[in-house]
Amino acid sequence: MSTVTTIDLGSNSFRVLVYDCINNKILNEHNEVVGMADGLTHTNIISLEAQERVVKAIKKTALAMKYDASKAICVTTAAMRIAKNSQEVLEYFKLQTGAVFNIINAQEEARLTLLAVKNALKREKILSKKFILLDIGGGSVEIIVNNGDINTAKSFDFGIVTLTQKNFDKKNLSIFLEKRKKEIKEFLTSLQLNKEVYTFVATAGTPTTIAAIKLGQDFFNYKKEDVNGTLVNLQDLERCLKLIEECSPKEIKKLVGEGRVDFIEIGIYIYKAIFEVLGKSESLVLDDGLREGVAINYALSKQA
Repeated sequence: MSTVTTIDLGSNSFRVLVYDCINNKILNEHNEVVGMADGLTHTNIISLEAQERVVKAIKKTALAMKYDASKAICVTTAAMRIAKNSQEVLEYFKLQTGAVFNIINAQEEARLTLLAVKNALKREKILSKKFILLDIGGGSVEIIVNNGDINTAKSFDFGIVTLTQKNFDKKNLSIFLEKRKKEIKEFLTSLQLNKEVYTFVATAGTPTTIAAIKLGQDFFNYKKEDVNGTLVNLQDLERCLKLIEECSPKEIKKLVGEGRVDFIEIGIYIYKAIFEVLGKSESLVLDDGLREGVAINYALSKQA
């Protein structure tokens, strides 16, 4: 198969990619918010409403992008790992759309995301064998330490959706994040690495949104080719937090997109916490993530 379609169903986002395996080129892509983890923190189940949003997204994109959902490589992550009704939900998706989803564990999610990021660094001509990768998801935060061909990954069970649903005030959010920062510090300390020689790389919606805002873009005028390789610093995060505080909900929606308004602030606080743990002043942002990794992994398997 010269092309492959991959679907990444996250806790909040639904991302589709059509990939040319021979020329290693993206042919088509689509991102939207489906809010699959809505209410998950309180119920431990994927709601019927969320299921219908996913089904609608698959059917709509299959028609518009001309792909066969039954032949797509479909992966899903933290929300499905948590949900008590995950198998029932996946059977429903298959029945309604033909799409067969595989719940991948945190280690496989990290491996595939890292594959995409390494490819992106090469594409952007950014030489960095040593980097610490942050992937902020809806239901989990992944930290991957890469040193050449050796990497170590750890998944932390909080994300922009699940943390937002806890409805913390600023004080309790700070207390929660301080505890998580301690856990991440312990993980990094166990590796006995010199953080100063590692580049801080970030992917997923929060970092790319901040990078886009820094570049003067908004959700409706997003250019990933410009976002890729952008350096974001702590001042950029503070400016975004101030924008959120000062802008109307309509203005924020224009900046970050529908379905992301409720989560962007928490995402920024998580991002800021990782900056502080690493003691870094800037972060390299890349748009590439799990869906690209799945496609590249498939392409490599066919070349072997």
